Amino acid sequence: MASAPQNPALPLFYRDLIPLNSQQHATWKTRSTDKATWLAGINSVPLTVEEFPQAQRNFPIIFTAGENPIPLVLMGMNEGVNVFVDEDGSVNTPVYIPAYVRRYPFMLAKLRQDSDELSLCVDPTSDLVGEIEDGEALFNAEAQPTEATTNMLKFCENFEIAGTKTAQFMAELQKHKLLMDGELNIDVGQPQPFNYRGFQMVDESKLREVRGDVLRQWNQNGMLALIYAHLFSLELVRDIFGRQASQGKVPNLAAATGEVNA
Repeated sequence: MASAPQNPALPLFYRDLIPLNSQQHATWKTRSTDKATWLAGINSVPLTVEEFPQAQRNFPIIFTAGENPIPLVLMGMNEGVNVFVDEDGSVNTPVYIPAYVRRYPFMLAKLRQDSDELSLCVDPTSDLVGEIEDGEALFNAEAQPTEATTNMLKFCENFEIAGTKTAQFMAELQKHKLLMDGELNIDVGQPQPFNYRGFQMVDESKLREVRGDVLRQWNQNGMLALIYAHLFSLELVRDIFGRQASQGKVPNLAAATGEVNA
């Protein structure tokens, strides 16, 4: 059910990644766009917990399978399908766009494995940055970062902070063994329902068994609201499937079982 990155060694969307520096990129610019071409055909995108309240209004929120799960929003029920973004990258419906999408083509990354220091990097294959005619300069005449660069650096720093909070949230779910293998079934009047597996979700029966003092702490720190944002968002699966059907992008029933390959 999930779309794999173009290069498994790089994060989703990124085809290449290089560190920015004022010597090599003195004349580079960055431009904005109203077309998220990198999001077309991508059906699931990473999400931070800080975004749950906004994202749950538009998308189902699930968790990847495996030992180190992360939250994802579903923008389509099958790999290669995004019901909110057209082939040219136009967003066809006003929806919340996750920060992971909005930071592209920039991101913070380690340049050395033996150091925790992060540097602002960019995907040089993107047409949103480089030796382009229109846009905002990345560095000024004194080889200092411009406001556009410092703003993007701050955005990426905030994303990393949100990522740390997300990891803490996921660790708490795993500590209390609240995640279970998920399964979504959509009955369309056929002999068999459309069935989607390969992801995780919160087990509501186990959630009801959590001790009162733990629930009280989760209520105070906001975690309980985030858990229910995830659970309530799953009701949107039928809406996503319906949009996919109206766009003629539902596969044949024989191939209707999808998995999150994250």
